[in-house]
Formats: sequence, C-alpha cells, structure tokens
Amino acid sequence: MTGAGYDLAVIGGGAAGALVAMHCLARDPGMRIAIIEPRATLARGVAYSTTRDEHLLNVTADRMGWHAAMQGDFVAWLQAVDGEAAADVGHDFMPRRRFGDYLAARLAEAAASGAVVHVHARAVACEDGGRTVVLASGERLHAAACVLATGNASRPLPLSVPAEIAARVCEAWDLAAIAAIPADARVAIVGTGLSMVDIVLALRGQGHRGPVIALSRHALLPLPHEPTHMALDVDIDALAALPLRARMRRLRALATAATAAGLPWQGVMQALRPHGVRLWQSLSPADQARFLRHVVRGWDVHRHRIAPQVVEALEAMRADGQLRVEAARLAAITTDGDGVALHAVAQGGKPARHWQVDRVVNATGIQSRFPVADDALQASLLAAGLARPGPFGLGVDVDGDGALRDRDGSAAAALFAIGSLRIGAEWESIAVPDLRLQAARIAARLRPAARSS
Repeated sequence: MTGAGYDLAVIGGGAAGALVAMHCLARDPGMRIAIIEPRATLARGVAYSTTRDEHLLNVTADRMGWHAAMQGDFVAWLQAVDGEAAADVGHDFMPRRRFGDYLAARLAEAAASGAVVHVHARAVACEDGGRTVVLASGERLHAAACVLATGNASRPLPLSVPAEIAARVCEAWDLAAIAAIPADARVAIVGTGLSMVDIVLALRGQGHRGPVIALSRHALLPLPHEPTHMALDVDIDALAALPLRARMRRLRALATAATAAGLPWQGVMQALRPHGVRLWQSLSPADQARFLRHVVRGWDVHRHRIAPQVVEALEAMRADGQLRVEAARLAAITTDGDGVALHAVAQGGKPARHWQVDRVVNATGIQSRFPVADDALQASLLAAGLARPGPFGLGVDVDGDGALRDRDGSAAAALFAIGSLRIGAEWESIAVPDLRLQAARIAARLRPAARSS
C-alpha cells in the first residue's frame, strides 16, 4: 500500500506519533494516515515500552490524557478497564506501561474506521518537501504532508569503549540488557538523571545484590514531586522580561519565600510549566547559551521531578550503602582483567579516582544534537536542505507550529517535527503536555490542506 496517497505520513509510532494521529483524526475523522514504524506496536516508544511496574509516571494519573482538555481521560480509561480496582487512582503515580496501554487503546479507537495504516518499515529519506518518504526497502510512500515523530535517541558515552569490554557496556533503555546483569555484579551508571533512576529501580526490582555507583559531573538527582501539583502565583510577564541571572535570582527568592510560608517550593516550578517555551524564547541567544553552560543541570533536577515513593526507594538504597552517587568527570574506560575500570580526572581539589566494576550502563540522557550520527533520515534531510540544525545545534530549526525551516530559513509547507527535534527552538519539548500541544497545533495547521488528491 506504500504507493497509495495518504493525507499524512507520520514517521515514528511512539507516543508523539500517536498523539499527532489522534489530534488529526479528532479534527478530520476521514484523514488517511500512514504511521511508519518498524516496531510491532504503536503508541509506546521508549518511555512507555517498559513492562516494569516500578517505572512510574512523573505526574499523577489525573493530570494525564491525550488531549489537553481531557486530562482526566487516563483515569476514566483505567476505571473502565480495571473496574473497582481503579476506583481512586487519580492521585497515584501509575506505572508508565499503563499509560502506554491507554495511548494504544485510544489510538485504536480513533483509527477504528481503517483511516490509519501501520507501515512496518524504517524511513530513510524525505523528498519533494516531505511529500514523499523513502523506506529502507527503496519503496516510496506519498502523502500530502509528513510529521517527523522519531522520538528520543540515546546520547552516546563521551568516551571510547575498548572492543574487548563492549559487551559489558549497555544503554539505559536496553531493558533486556539490564535484566541480564548478574545479581552480584558491580554496576556503574554514567549519569544521574531520569534514565539512571529507571536503571536503579529495575535493578532493585529484579533483586540485584551487588553495589551500584552512579557518576556524573554534579551528582545531582531528580527531586520529588509535591503530589497535589499546587501552582503558586508567579508573575510570568515580569519573569520573562528579566535576563537569565536576574530571572534565576527571582525564582530562588520565590522558592525560598514559599518554603518559609509552609508552601511547597515545587509550586513555583509548577507555575512555570505552561510557559516553558515562552520563557526559553524570551532569553537572548547569549543567555540561552549561558543557561546551557551553567544552569541546565540544576534546572533539570527541579523541573523534571519524580514520584515521592521513587525518591524514597533511592534514599533507602543509599542509606544501606548499596547505591552511591558521586561527582566525577570521567576521563577513560579501560579493561580491568575480566571487568571494567573507570577513571575520573582530578576535580575540585580531589585526586584522580578509579572504580573497578563488572558492568557499565550509559544513562547520559537524550541525544539532542542534529544530525544524530548514523541516522540516515536526519542525514538525508540535512543533505537535501530540507532541514537545518536548531539553535546551538540542538534538534532542527522550526517555526511556531513545528514546520521545519530549510537551509535558507524558509518554513516548509508540508514537513513538520514533534518532540525532541524541537528542543533547540522550544526547550520544553518532550513531556506529554508539550507533545499534545505540539500535536494540536500541527493538526490545526494541516487541516485546511491535508487531503491528498
């Protein structure tokens, strides 16, 4: 069916791709949509493919839904599926796999008319301004418009790994490899963000007994959510008018005042949540660069918070000595007999340090540079002039609706991006609230001219 004309081709069948399809079908149920995804299942992607119940959503169930106007829809679905067992789950941090189940179910309902076709293939290029998608087989799929919903790629380790120990190093998102780690193995996790949290929880859930060390330059861990998601009063207009240093001083003062008043500091960050794109774009390029150099890690741990019970689990593992978190700038990874040695440079007055472990897991986060090495689709977009890197080389350059800007800066009429590809232009671009807003705007832009002839 690849030769048939579609109204829309969506490259990527994870959560972002599913949200684009659902928002388009909500506006026009008759749209013919091809979702190009080599995996067997849709609507899950990396985040929602996990089968582990300890991998929780980072917000409560009542704040999740495929549409911004339907935040309670996830809870309604859980109650319909689970009956009395889900009578009062709105304030729970549910397993991520259940949200994947929900998105898959809602996509199936939206596509019940047969308007959505799952093309089990990998896209390697776009032609004709995005109206033709070239598949790895050489076949071409034609559509009136195309959305890049390619999801998140793992950032590579900043160090070369000797071939003889490559089998002892795996990626955070490779759950099969994590499950295969021997229970008594000494494990080093490079990175202390959300991916590290997933690994530690998976190891804990599978009864891991060996020591675990998490290493990053700042050794900062994600902070806990305040379960009520209270948003405090913050003057966004005044904040957006400030340069970066003054803005950060204002936020620290607001958080301090909230704590002194017995209110959760998280309420300050919650107030900023709907305004992330505006706050990023209101910074000058110099301040954006300064943010990326000096502020980003502290921002991330306050902004991308985790369930309180997850924090408790991490603290329990630290208290009993199984988990250690250390600040280190790694300089090399080498062989060490049958194991692996990690070497850190001297830092902050401390001498150079070394660790001997059995397994290393890369948890350095999302690859945000464009193009990603060995990504044929991204390379083709750049070579054809259909895309150019976003600010600071992060993602692709887009207009306000996500239309790709070509090498000359002109916005495409038929080629759009959603998700982490928009990180340079918008910064806040990967969480479900961001994705569903982007999907809605793309659907609105496509509606007048989406139908193919």
